[in-house]
Amino acid sequence: MSNLKIIVPENFREFGEKVNKHINEIRVSNDNYLVDVDLVRFNNGEGKAVIKESIRDKDLYILSDVSNYDVFYNYYGRRHYMSPDEHFQDIKRLISAECGHAAKRTVIMPYLYESRQDKKDSRESLDCANSLQELKNMGVNEIVTCDVHNKGVMNAVPNLAFENMYLGDMLILDLLMNEKITDFDKIMCISPDEGAMKRARFFSELLGNVPIGSFYKQRDYTKVIDGKNPIVDHRFLGPSDMSGKYTVVIDDMIASGGSILDTAMSLKKLGVEKIYLMVTFALFTSGVEKFDEYYEKGIIDRVYASNVCYVPEEYQNREWFKLVDCSHKLAYLISELNYGHSVGELINCKEDVALKIKKLRRIK
Repeated sequence: MSNLKIIVPENFREFGEKVNKHINEIRVSNDNYLVDVDLVRFNNGEGKAVIKESIRDKDLYILSDVSNYDVFYNYYGRRHYMSPDEHFQDIKRLISAECGHAAKRTVIMPYLYESRQDKKDSRESLDCANSLQELKNMGVNEIVTCDVHNKGVMNAVPNLAFENMYLGDMLILDLLMNEKITDFDKIMCISPDEGAMKRARFFSELLGNVPIGSFYKQRDYTKVIDGKNPIVDHRFLGPSDMSGKYTVVIDDMIASGGSILDTAMSLKKLGVEKIYLMVTFALFTSGVEKFDEYYEKGIIDRVYASNVCYVPEEYQNREWFKLVDCSHKLAYLISELNYGHSVGELINCKEDVALKIKKLRRIK
């Protein structure tokens, strides 16, 4: 275990420090696994990475939040906020600076870079696959991500270890305990579209096979308005009587929030009593004003999201928002990978969570 080293850029610094602390708690030690690095930016936007200590023959982990939009540098005298492209370029710089000396290299991107551009239609780029191949060609041995948009992207690198960790267990347990839900007969899992149906079914099984509902969402893929394809039809597929229900709307991310808020509005019109939104990544690309409005009108009750991607502190302080700390789970994953142990149960954790939920339901 003495060969463990972790590199955390500025975009994930607070989370990385929590991971370092948790690994010490898990191992009952007092070591610093974080490597001192410097990601230099010149005023014309070019950069370089400097690793300030030896990592020869170490088990190296690089943690990066490529979705963090609060990291900036001076660009021709102006403040320039970094994009996912620049964060990913810094990951490659760090691998390059390592010079092939590490015994093993693992890149952990909870939000997988370009994960929404995971398929190709005619003359368009296949960015996610290309980025994974870049990392493989640079000597990366393993990639870890969380609740990836499409697990099929791992086919782009069939000989590279690819772990997709689910954080939904921590989100659902936090929701049940925070909201003090005891009447499980009222709970329903809702998918905002057909793409999230598998997630809804997974949560339904965890909660004891509670009912599932879904929305049929038809988009016009010939148009792009404000960076997304407009919805032309949105209808509910589920029980006809929804009055008095507690619904958990489950998806991988909130981008602008338009789709998941439309789902919440439709559920409220069906007579749903409580509406909780649950996502791994709360990006809020269009701000949170609409969420404020929907909360004030009683349409949504709470939004649950993990802390594996950047959320501004002013958003975290909203009454309707609950950030769930998942750093312990990633710390445990890194510790187990470093020991060479199997992480299958940790990644899926379905049985463990089901037992905890049974206790909440007082089922012997």
